[in-house]
Amino acid sequence: MRPGLASACVLVLALIAAPFLGAQGDPDRVIPGGGIHIAGWQGIVDASSIRQGRVLNDAKLAQEGNALHVTTGPAVTYWNPANRASGDFTVSATFLEPRFMALNSHPHSYGIFIGGNDMDTDRRSLVYCVAYGDGQALIRGFAPAVFTLPRASPNPAVHKAAAVGQPVTQEIAWRVKGGRAECLVNGTVIAGFGMTKE
Repeated sequence: MRPGLASACVLVLALIAAPFLGAQGDPDRVIPGGGIHIAGWQGIVDASSIRQGRVLNDAKLAQEGNALHVTTGPAVTYWNPANRASGDFTVSATFLEPRFMALNSHPHSYGIFIGGNDMDTDRRSLVYCVAYGDGQALIRGFAPAVFTLPRASPNPAVHKAAAVGQPVTQEIAWRVKGGRAECLVNGTVIAGFGMTKE
């Protein structure tokens, strides 16, 4: 975690299509019936998607049973302001990508973030841990300038889809304890950072 990020954190689900790896990507799609369909949840579209003319209702967040279902369009970060923690805590989520790259020419990322402040403004701060179905992981933050720790890279802890169109599942977690934040993918720590309180 970057020095200066507060240890009192908003814990949220972040479904972020972080900048992809490799060749130029697909333009953002518009999802019919988009928007947020779960009470209490909010979202913001990534700046690169805004430059393409995309808005929050171009992606979709809905609940199906006990699971949240995201259909992207533009890169979006979702959160629920009721999900807050401080001190020592762990937050985790299991992500199922049912058909890897079925709608895209490149892998998209998904994960969770902590340290969310001023989320609905251009001054937001957060740090997220994401995985890609091709076996890569990325830690990135906004404070509000973008910083990446480390660069997206293959990681043996990240599950890889067997092929395009095949399912892949990742468990992603942040563990905060004793002034240190660690990102775990499928139970393995892939990065850890000391934290300071603002």
